[in-house]
Amino acid sequence: MAISSPFVEQEQIVGALWHGFADMGVVERDGAFVVARGEGAYIWDSAGTRYLDATAGLWFANVGHGRSEIGDAVAAQLAKVAHYSNFGDLAAEPTVELAERLATIAPVPGSKIFFTSGGSDSIDTAAKLTRRYWQEMGRPEKTLVVSREKAYHGMHVGGTSLAGIPVNAEGYGNLWDDAAKVAWDDAKSLLALIERVGADRIAAFFCEPIIGAGGVYLPPEGYLAEVRDICREHDVLFVVDEVVTGFGRIGGSWFASGRVGLEPDLITTAKGLTSGYVPMGAVFVAPKVAEPFFAGGVWWRHGYTYGGHAGAAAAALANLDIIERENLLDESARLERTLHEKLSPLAEHPRVAEVRSGLGAVAAVQLADPGEALEFVKALRRHGVSSRAAGQGALQISPSFVMTDEQVQGLVDGFSSALG
Repeated sequence: MAISSPFVEQEQIVGALWHGFADMGVVERDGAFVVARGEGAYIWDSAGTRYLDATAGLWFANVGHGRSEIGDAVAAQLAKVAHYSNFGDLAAEPTVELAERLATIAPVPGSKIFFTSGGSDSIDTAAKLTRRYWQEMGRPEKTLVVSREKAYHGMHVGGTSLAGIPVNAEGYGNLWDDAAKVAWDDAKSLLALIERVGADRIAAFFCEPIIGAGGVYLPPEGYLAEVRDICREHDVLFVVDEVVTGFGRIGGSWFASGRVGLEPDLITTAKGLTSGYVPMGAVFVAPKVAEPFFAGGVWWRHGYTYGGHAGAAAAALANLDIIERENLLDESARLERTLHEKLSPLAEHPRVAEVRSGLGAVAAVQLADPGEALEFVKALRRHGVSSRAAGQGALQISPSFVMTDEQVQGLVDGFSSALG
């Protein structure tokens, strides 16, 4: 499929904005890539050039861009009451409604829903809750929180300490003593850590079903079930980080946890909850972990001013309506198959080390020379595709569920042209 709009160089834009995860000297020199609008699986830059959005923003625009239905729902709620604190016994109507709706799709029946303002909040919330849970259970020595190499768990203090991407933790010193890493692809390394330090020291194991920002790495066959069983056998809470995979990214199911049958103790979510239209996150807490806090007499002194924001809750409800009405969970399953079929041949190109795909509406084209990744992102734009570098030289692909098979072919054509 040809990209209809010719590439037009944007006017160089510099200014006061400090970009995240950026060499600001380069941005100041070369200017920013400014997105002006989006519709479905496309975005347009400020010069009017159209691009296929390979990443759905940043893993989040599951229902596609330009959904006025979501904006209308937010506007209607803001006109009634924008937000009200959820502390104590307070709550806004759409927040209560959203919690009940999420509980109906939770992989673990009876789960409680704790709202946050985004993915990093959700991770820190889960990390604190796992440690506080063991306090309530009379086991205060269980404080060590374990994650995996290559893992990304946000950039708050807890998430930075859990980072399995070394450069994301550099330059901050030791933020949190009780954090440890194990191999990303070997369940036995988790077991070895438990045997070495003792299960009576370990509070929780954090696990992404698919490693996202670390480079899009799919789990080895049987890995997720094996680490779940290890956690259960050694009384370690199993926390599944579904900030990327939640709300349909793993084709055919609301959550990877449901598709694989993981039944985790906690699930962290954000991005697809509102498809990125408004910031919001949520932690799904299984009955086992929630019980001590709902029995009475226990205060968990934790929360966020904008956790469960009423306007964001309205956005999430409208987003879930779209996913259900348009059968986008099935469309995600279609994309899983199409991406795997159409991207796999790129692995034969000499500049490509491998293509990782086949589970969910995600993929990565791993460049043989990781140092080419940032320039390759710019080359892709010249061929009508917007993507980003992830991990060590991987190009992220995580499109909106509304992307058609024809558009996937256009995305692959853009990659082929950029590879040369």
